[in-house]
Amino acid sequence: MAAPSPSKLLRVGLIQNGQIVEEHHVRRDTVTIGHDARNTIVLPASDDRPARFGVFENQGQQFQLVINESMQGRVNLGSSDVDFDALRSQGLASRRGDLYILPLQESARGKVELGDATLFFQFVAPPAEESRPILPSDVRVSRWKTMDRVFFGILAASLLIHFSGAAIILAAEAPKEQELALDQLDDRFVRAIIPQRPPEPAKTAAPGPTEAPKEDTPSPEPKDGADKPSTEKPAAVASAERHAEMVKKVSDKGLLKMLGSRGSGSGAFQDVLGGASGGSDIAAALQGAGGVGVANEASVGKGTGPRGGGTGTVTGIGELGTQGGGKVDLGTKKEVEVKGRVQESAPEVDSSDVDRDALARYVRARKGAIQSCYEKELKRNPNLKGKVVVRFSILPSGRVGDFEIDENTLGSEAVASCIRAAIRGWVFPFKPDDAATVSYPFVFSPTG
Repeated sequence: MAAPSPSKLLRVGLIQNGQIVEEHHVRRDTVTIGHDARNTIVLPASDDRPARFGVFENQGQQFQLVINESMQGRVNLGSSDVDFDALRSQGLASRRGDLYILPLQESARGKVELGDATLFFQFVAPPAEESRPILPSDVRVSRWKTMDRVFFGILAASLLIHFSGAAIILAAEAPKEQELALDQLDDRFVRAIIPQRPPEPAKTAAPGPTEAPKEDTPSPEPKDGADKPSTEKPAAVASAERHAEMVKKVSDKGLLKMLGSRGSGSGAFQDVLGGASGGSDIAAALQGAGGVGVANEASVGKGTGPRGGGTGTVTGIGELGTQGGGKVDLGTKKEVEVKGRVQESAPEVDSSDVDRDALARYVRARKGAIQSCYEKELKRNPNLKGKVVVRFSILPSGRVGDFEIDENTLGSEAVASCIRAAIRGWVFPFKPDDAATVSYPFVFSPTG
């Protein structure tokens, strides 16, 4: 048996009509009364009682009785009974503001009158803790008797087999792998280990403008007194021939082919610039272009001297013209002006707090934003016309709440999205009690 606690419990009860209707045993908590539901003892609301009042407070492991100027009752301090008036007048209770505090010993008891109810208190010894019941030995059952022996046997055998197999594997010596030479491996393994070198493409000697000419095999020097062969060409003639051959090779390549080579008469650029004059040379085609310096063979040189040293005159691009060609007027860029018309019908409002006429005037004043959404898409599709019916709610703050597109015969989601963005930014001058739903139709048609 457990020993009882040396400290006593504070027993607090509520008496009504001579009967105990509520009782509490408190060890350290504060006891409060009042009509607040969080109190220890809940009493009906009264003018002379606050909503929450602490009657018994626990300070330093000792309870204290707390009363005010109007509370009545009696307390037994061990030798005599003292009413609350004597406690207040004789200074037996210490004062704390408008309250009086009386420390209570474990022998104290008393009552506090609360109108039609009375609160009594006293200190009682705590009840002894009950010992846990112990079953008789013939009734008690051991764990071995309640265990499933078949399941336990299977589990033990499974664990024994698995651990024995793992021990045998760890104790066994690892087998030695025989190493194979490369010539003993299969071909597919060789290809996987040693990647094959890709075949090298055959080198073809492509002649080009940058290819150096092959040197002729030197002929034996003639004997003294003998003349050189007459077939040997001078260096200037050989250089000119190489230059002509190079020009012939690159004349049909890239940009030179587009501009047209000399004497070909089939270049695209030559056809544009020289078609009016009938010239068959790019230089002749550009002769009629004022303000453009033309580099011809005389200015460039025949392979000797610095290249690009021609002469020409430079003028404004506005004076450029070809021989035999007329003036070209590109015109001025004009932006086609597209106008659209927006007609709105009478809106439908499901709340009396929103005036339909005032709502129509408010929307009509901001119709330009709706028309701008329509005209923006009308530039892309001049035949765009139709009807859009929007449904939205006006919140008590005047802002737009829910927004939906009930009808869209325009077939343009861009216009609908633009209208949604424009209306969501409006703040209406109406302040309905609840959200008011508005259905507003817009009819769009081009003016031209």
